[in-house]
Amino acid sequence: MDANEITTHRGPSRRSVLAVGTALLTLGVPVGTAAARTRDARVRLRLPAPTGPHPVGTRSLRLVDRSRRDPWTGAPVRELMVDVRYPARSVAGHARAAQMTAGEAAGFDRLNNFGGLPADRVDWAATRTFAHTGAPADRHAARSVVLYSPGVLDPRTLGTTLTDELASRGHVVVAIDHPYDVSAVEFPDGRVVTSRLPQEFEAAQQAGPDAVTALLKKTADVRVADVRFVLDVLDDVLHDALGDAAPCGAPVGVFGQSAGGFAALQALHDDPRIAAAADLDGVLAYVQDDHDEGGLSTVAAQGVDRPFLLMGSDGDDRTTVPSWRELWRHSTGWRRDLTVRGSGHATYTDAATLLPQVADRLGLPRETLVGWVGTVPAARAVAAQRAYVTAFFDRWLRDRDDDGLLDGPSPRFPEVTFV
Repeated sequence: MDANEITTHRGPSRRSVLAVGTALLTLGVPVGTAAARTRDARVRLRLPAPTGPHPVGTRSLRLVDRSRRDPWTGAPVRELMVDVRYPARSVAGHARAAQMTAGEAAGFDRLNNFGGLPADRVDWAATRTFAHTGAPADRHAARSVVLYSPGVLDPRTLGTTLTDELASRGHVVVAIDHPYDVSAVEFPDGRVVTSRLPQEFEAAQQAGPDAVTALLKKTADVRVADVRFVLDVLDDVLHDALGDAAPCGAPVGVFGQSAGGFAALQALHDDPRIAAAADLDGVLAYVQDDHDEGGLSTVAAQGVDRPFLLMGSDGDDRTTVPSWRELWRHSTGWRRDLTVRGSGHATYTDAATLLPQVADRLGLPRETLVGWVGTVPAARAVAAQRAYVTAFFDRWLRDRDDDGLLDGPSPRFPEVTFV
C-alpha cells in the first residue's frame, strides 16, 4: 500500500441524525458568483491556536473498504478520507495545513448548514490550521486514539479546533469524512464527490414519513459502519501517519457533533473496541426534531456500560431530549450531561469562531449570527468545549486527573451546567 491509501477486505436536525430535516429543502446556492469578485476580496478567517504543550502534525489518508459497496452510489468499494492529527516532535520546515482543500472549500461554499451565509464572500480554502503537514510524531507523547465524526453536510475539518486541541494534549485524533453525506470530499487524485443528501431527502419527503425515517436510519448506519471500518484498519492508519511512533493497541475513544455524536454513541454501543464516547448535541433517534418521542436507536433503547459524555446546546439535555433521557435511563456506566448556556447547535464546531468573523466582516445581522451559534461568546464556547472534552478523554483513555472538573460545576466555566 502507498502512503496515501489503506485498503482492506473485512470479514463478516439540525440536530437530527441528518442535519437536514426541513432545513435541507431550504438550502441552495446563495446569491453571488465567483466572477463577481476576486479571490483576494474574500474574507479570510483564523482558527484559535491549540493550548496544549505539544506542536501538532497531520497526515491525510485515503481509506478503501473493499468489503462494502458504497451505500450511496453502488460503487464496488467504499472510500473514505481521514485526517490524522498527532503530537509532533518538531514542526520546523513543515507548513501549516489548510483547513479545507480547494475542492472541499468550493463544495462547502455551495452547500452548508448556515442559512443566510452569502456565497463567494469567504475564502474557505485560505484558513490554516495549527497542524503541520508531515511533521514527525513524538513517540513519547502519543498514548491514546480518538476518532471524530462531523455533522451531516459538515466536512471533517469543521471540527479542527477540537481535533488540534486534543492532539496538542497528547491524543492521536482520526477525523473521518463520510462521502456523499458531507458537502464535498476531495480525494488525492483530485476527484471531488459532493453530498447526495439534499436530493435523497427531497425524494424521501415526497414518498412519505416512512421513507424519511428510513433515510435517517440509513445515514446513521453508514456513518457507524464508516467508524467501525476505521477501527478495523486503525493500526495501519496509525503506522502510515506516525511511523514507529504509532500507539498501536492504545485505548480508543470516539466523539462527534450532531449526526457525528449519534454515530459516536451508537458505535460505542455496537463495538467493544471503543472505551468511551462523547456526543456533542446529537439526537439519538430517527426523528426530525430533537424533542420528538419515538424512533429510538438501539443505543438509546438499550444504553451502554462504558463512559459517555453528552454536551448539549442551550435547551438540549436529558430532560428535554427523549432519546437522551432513554439512553441515560438504560445505561449503567459513568456518564455526564452538560449544557453550555447561550450555545447553538453549531457552537460545537469551528463555526463558533469562524462565523462571528464572517458576520463582522460582512456586516450580517446579529440575529443571523445568533441563529448559527447562539449568544455565548466564541472564546468562552471554545474554552468550555476544549476543557470538558479533553478532560473526558484524558480521564477515560489516559487515566489522568482532571482536578474534579467532570465531577461538578466549576467557577472557571460558569456557562456550563451539569444536568
